Amino acid sequence: MNKSHHLLMDDLVTRLRRGQLSRREFLARSSALLAAGAMSGLPGAALAQQAAPKAGGFMRLGLHNASQNDNLDPGSWSTSWTGASFNGGVYNNLVEILPDGSVAGDLAESWEAEPGAKVWRFKLRSGVTFHNGKSLEAEDVRQSLEYHMKPDSTSGARAIVEQIETIDIEGSDAVRITLSEGNADLPYLLSDYHLSIYPALEGGGIDMESANGTGAFLLESFEPGIATRLKRNPNYHKNNKPYLDEVEFINITDATARLNALLTGEVDFIQDLDIRNVAMVERSGDFSVQRVPSLRHFTFDMDTRVAPFDNPDVRLALKYALDRDDVIEKVFLGEATKGNDNPVASIQKFYHDMPAREYSIAKAKEHLAKAGLDQVSVDLSVAENAFAGAIEAATLYQRHAAEAGININIVQEAADGYWENVWRKKPFCAVDYFGRATVDWLFSTSYVTGAPWNSGWSNARFDELHQTARAETDEAKRAACYAEMQEILRDDGNVITVAFVSWRNAVSNRIGFGEVGGLMPLDNMRMCERWWVKD
Repeated sequence: MNKSHHLLMDDLVTRLRRGQLSRREFLARSSALLAAGAMSGLPGAALAQQAAPKAGGFMRLGLHNASQNDNLDPGSWSTSWTGASFNGGVYNNLVEILPDGSVAGDLAESWEAEPGAKVWRFKLRSGVTFHNGKSLEAEDVRQSLEYHMKPDSTSGARAIVEQIETIDIEGSDAVRITLSEGNADLPYLLSDYHLSIYPALEGGGIDMESANGTGAFLLESFEPGIATRLKRNPNYHKNNKPYLDEVEFINITDATARLNALLTGEVDFIQDLDIRNVAMVERSGDFSVQRVPSLRHFTFDMDTRVAPFDNPDVRLALKYALDRDDVIEKVFLGEATKGNDNPVASIQKFYHDMPAREYSIAKAKEHLAKAGLDQVSVDLSVAENAFAGAIEAATLYQRHAAEAGININIVQEAADGYWENVWRKKPFCAVDYFGRATVDWLFSTSYVTGAPWNSGWSNARFDELHQTARAETDEAKRAACYAEMQEILRDDGNVITVAFVSWRNAVSNRIGFGEVGGLMPLDNMRMCERWWVKD
């Protein structure tokens, strides 16, 4: 291949990562190089491996966000560990998100909506059985969804199921779901990794004790916070899947220890490869760096019920006091795009492009003065697994903000239990958000008043617009609602969006995979059933 083409493609990829080139312009220019034969060996792209899937083998995954509090309660799942091992290994949903971002049937064979998208019917796939041999029935689906609908539910999927008025059984193989108002996004919403289908208990409820799912794997062993081991389900309902005989998830919090585990063969895949080690892995002939475009974003969240975050001018001062360019350059080495205090990714439908919020000591001081302050002190909770580079980003933020009279005291929390004990518990903390496939889903989960993952923010106008947008069928009017909502989040919201990033992993070349999905981590949580061992 022409060396000059390599250099041109390298430059395009670098500029795309740094946000200096739009995705549209990147695709146009790279397509021209493709026509000239430049695509082979494209750096920085999550290309499908070409070898055909092969049955058998054992894959070990080195992740970092397991907790001693992990369990089989689907409402409690909040990390890629539980999402990929339990939802993506042991259980299934009615539908799944394919690698290309489209929604497809899983336990549901088909579905249809009545006009207005308020009433939906889902027909179940025939021949599906749980691991104990019990046939999947409509009652299992009803009880599994209703589990998250209980009045005292704290489920991460509560915002989704709150739209459901009734779930009715139509024979043994179909359910009718009636919503409080129309929602064309319902199939996407039912892919949420909390909404696994469990066997129904006699008299109501679901069996969460036996790990008896319909998934590609049986739960062989589970040590909370340490490891989870899965064994192939020989009666899985998808032809030829899974390819692997066994999968093991191993918790390795420290980034250096994860890399060492990969290089020594203890694991075949590691999540969140430290950016400083990318070049070393890329030089190796045994491992590859996998970058998957995503909706993922890193934030510092404020609880506006707690002073001084209850003052919108203090929140704006904190937003202006972060030099995001400096963080991206020093912590992410350019492999990120700037956040604009808006959780909606630029690749999402209904993204609203707004002027970027730049680092400004003058603006930070101005808003502090409006709040009646000349200085303020806050504690910022971080941990190694809050997000990749969270501690380093917080340290830089501390320096940036000091010039404005903002004293940030960094509280380094324990990695284990961070998501149970710190996130949404401490008033100012670092957060790793996966994002959601639709804007409505994203807002319903984290930003509407009372949303299950709301970190302590409420805005009446935002809530009003959310209700209007959900029921609006005119796309232009819906887009206008979402645009105003994003402006409210940027200017009044409780989230300081540091950066948007791709999933960056390292994988042994003995592992095979096709196109890798990025709407959620770990191939949309389905890598266990989609990947294989090549040798």
